[in-house]
Amino acid sequence: MAEPAGEQNAVRLLAYALPALPLAVLVIPFYVIVPTFYNALGLPIAAVGFALLIIRLLDALIDPAAGFLADRVRSRFGRRKTLFLAGIPLTTLAAVKLFMPPTGMNDTSYLLFWGIAVSIGWTIALVPYQAWGAELSTSYAGRNRVTAYREGIAFIGTLLALSAPEIVKQVYGLTTEQSIAPTLEVFAYAIAIMLPLFGLLAFVAVPEPVDRSTARLDLRASLVAMASNKPFVRLLIAFLINGLANGLPATLFLLFVSERLQIAADGGTFLIVYFGGGLIGIPFWLWLANRTSKHRSWSIAMLGACAAFVFAPMLPPGSVTGFMLICAVTGLTVGADLALPGSLQADVIDLDTAASGEQRSASYLAVWGLATKLALALAVGIAFPTLSAFGLDPGAGQRTDAGLLALALLYAGLPVVLKLIAIMLMWNFPIDRASQEAVRRSIAAAGARGASTTAEPAARLT
Repeated sequence: MAEPAGEQNAVRLLAYALPALPLAVLVIPFYVIVPTFYNALGLPIAAVGFALLIIRLLDALIDPAAGFLADRVRSRFGRRKTLFLAGIPLTTLAAVKLFMPPTGMNDTSYLLFWGIAVSIGWTIALVPYQAWGAELSTSYAGRNRVTAYREGIAFIGTLLALSAPEIVKQVYGLTTEQSIAPTLEVFAYAIAIMLPLFGLLAFVAVPEPVDRSTARLDLRASLVAMASNKPFVRLLIAFLINGLANGLPATLFLLFVSERLQIAADGGTFLIVYFGGGLIGIPFWLWLANRTSKHRSWSIAMLGACAAFVFAPMLPPGSVTGFMLICAVTGLTVGADLALPGSLQADVIDLDTAASGEQRSASYLAVWGLATKLALALAVGIAFPTLSAFGLDPGAGQRTDAGLLALALLYAGLPVVLKLIAIMLMWNFPIDRASQEAVRRSIAAAGARGASTTAEPAARLT
């Protein structure tokens, strides 16, 4: 079947999506394995924690700077493709250095230096990469396809990353502790091969989006225009709230499985079921979004997650089947969490382009990335102090009934409440297919005139 005019075919969408695989593979070792690994190398756990705190804080600050830069880079290769490709060598080198330190390394500054380098390279590549995807399609449904390809490939990367430690253990006959170093080596080699290869393929095979800007805003005017984009602010708040709702169970997953359900041995299987469900669920949510709307489809997915999650605090210890079912259902819904908000983000960026005259996708997506990191930080900041206050601290041998109840409510009760708030914000979201198409026509008309315009469709929505 021929693709609609102006849309990318499946081959180009796959080429665009492939770098998401190594970028997703990088997440598990960087955030989950590296802290334990460097502590095992002999670095004090307090020093490792302090280094990681600095890395995370700098990582959050890099996003806005990368977004502002990505919207202003000018090159014959294009502003999206150029910065994306520039970030890949640093990301690759830093990941290899971080995952394969020299023998006898016992210096916190090594972890700090290469951890910061990974964050800088990763952000420099990721922000324009996501902006590239937001601009590859200008149609309401076409944007769903772009994000579905990218997030589907990212899901595969996550599944591979989750499976790698167990595969290494089985192949080499190692214990969990013995397998950490060789597992990180596998990750290092995989990223060193896939990220440059897939990045170069995308650079060559996928076109640079057309820059629809008819004006240039300075930093102050850019921030004012962004704050005036009411649908964007509404979407961002809903995304942050839902991100916190997802971040709490992600942060507390291992504790909930080991302390509340007492089935820690099945933790890896639960995660594979969850992320596998997300991969399977993406096509359904895209179909529903095309039949209804993106915001309504996302809201229905969040309702489905609430319906499943509300039973989690009621599960007794040893409930393998019951928790597996909850993981499967909530996994199916998470595909909507990843595929649809990104597509909606591209639609609210259109409003800004129509109203301000400058297409600043990278700046918007940098704020989006900052919200993601803020949600994860809030999840940690809320969860662990609360558990400690109620008497749950497994590392110190403290377990109370009140602490276990708090764990269950933080893991599943509070996320349900937060998701219901996000649903209320998104159920009647003002951008649908018809309004998005009207805004795109106004952008095209402004481009044809060669001057900025404040379009009526944009004005009605902002």
